[in-house]
Amino acid sequence: MQLVVARIGRAHGIKGEVTVEVRTDEPELRLGPGAVLATEPAAIGPLTIETGRVHSGRLLLRFEGVRDRTGAEALRNTLLIADVDPEEMPEDPEEYYDHQLIDLDVVTVDGTEVGRITEISHLPSQDLFIVERPDGSEVMVPFVEEIVTEIDLTEQRAVIDPPPGLIDDRAEIASARDAEAAGEAETAGGPESEPGSGSARGAGSAGDAEGGAR
Repeated sequence: MQLVVARIGRAHGIKGEVTVEVRTDEPELRLGPGAVLATEPAAIGPLTIETGRVHSGRLLLRFEGVRDRTGAEALRNTLLIADVDPEEMPEDPEEYYDHQLIDLDVVTVDGTEVGRITEISHLPSQDLFIVERPDGSEVMVPFVEEIVTEIDLTEQRAVIDPPPGLIDDRAEIASARDAEAAGEAETAGGPESEPGSGSARGAGSAGDAEGGAR
């Protein structure tokens, strides 16, 4: 099985080094000296890593045969692809390869069907499950312990405990109800509500969900 493990960025210096956007939790294994990687576009590869080092928090690689800045710039935006045994597991039991998570059914802790994982989005702060719902819409679920409570590869499912507003519109409904109630009270001449108090609770619920996604 082939997995994208990095994307080549800009050239660094004048001796053929490039920055890379790492897309694997095991860069020392996948992107070490001597590794031979396929590429997308395929015509650019295969590329063999000659050296690697970390500079200012970024991984820098040099490939065999690339000796100057011009050659390095020609590789920009190329995807690096490693061959991985589909039965291989990460060393950390709490980690998973993307191909193990794609197509898992997603359900809540009470058994409610949410959808199916179609993509894993790797962000600097965390990973996100892109989940396709039965109606064709998509929802993003942060892959954090507080929300994703269980990954069961045997049963092919991911169990989540989502905060209000993450996978449904409960927060928006509550906000609309509060706003409507406040409007009716004011129209009826009842006690004046604090400005914006109805929407503040709904916005707070939505904010909680957003906070969990950081």
